[in-house]
Amino acid sequence: MVNEPALQTPKAEAKNLNFFYSAVHALKNIDLPIMRRKVTALIGPSGCGKTTFLRCFNRMHDLYPGNRYAGEILLYPEGRNIVSPEADPIEIRMSISMVFQKPNPFPKSIYENVAYGLRIRGISKKAVLDEKVEKSLRGAALWEEAKDRLQKSAFDLSGGQQQRLCIARALATDPRILLFDEPTSALDPTATTKIEELIIELKKEVTILIVTHNMQQAARVSDSTAFMYLGEIVEYDKTDKIFTAPSQRLTEEYITGRFG
Repeated sequence: MVNEPALQTPKAEAKNLNFFYSAVHALKNIDLPIMRRKVTALIGPSGCGKTTFLRCFNRMHDLYPGNRYAGEILLYPEGRNIVSPEADPIEIRMSISMVFQKPNPFPKSIYENVAYGLRIRGISKKAVLDEKVEKSLRGAALWEEAKDRLQKSAFDLSGGQQQRLCIARALATDPRILLFDEPTSALDPTATTKIEELIIELKKEVTILIVTHNMQQAARVSDSTAFMYLGEIVEYDKTDKIFTAPSQRLTEEYITGRFG
């Protein structure tokens, strides 16, 4: 049985986080808890730093020279700073998985897409792979649709199915945090509904941080919401409070469409 008080504790926490694209100061003094087994949404206008912040969590910025972090993102319970130079980005990407804006399956079979991260970890026993692939596809609500064509190309799936395959691939390595960057922006309304239902189901098992331009989506799927503007957190609170009684004028203007 889940210990309820533990659910009120952060899984991760940004503390005085700053990020620089070379000389450009993109994130400024961010303080934000990411609550355990909850969905935290990041909203704000384009270019405000949402995706930049999201990508700090799995060290995607390390792939480009000149980028640098200052401050901390602490991963609990051990309290390790995952943006410190001592932290291994490869290891972090294994434990903090990301689902991107557009479905990006690998040019492999459905089975091998899901097994990919496990093989990188050195898991090769067929029985173990079979079990994890099935569990991950079930977790992504794709098993019933894919179980009879696991050896077929991932590109044979529809757009919405491909995105759920990417979620299954992310789940296969048992991530501690799941990052979603505009996961439904390339999908039709039916596929969007399925992904949103899936996110609500997944938070029973994993902590989720989602970037979305769709404020209705943030209201539907998230427990807490942070409004970002010009690389800073303007306001963070429970989602229903952010959308019904924000404390900052800028937040209210953005939510009501009077922004800018």
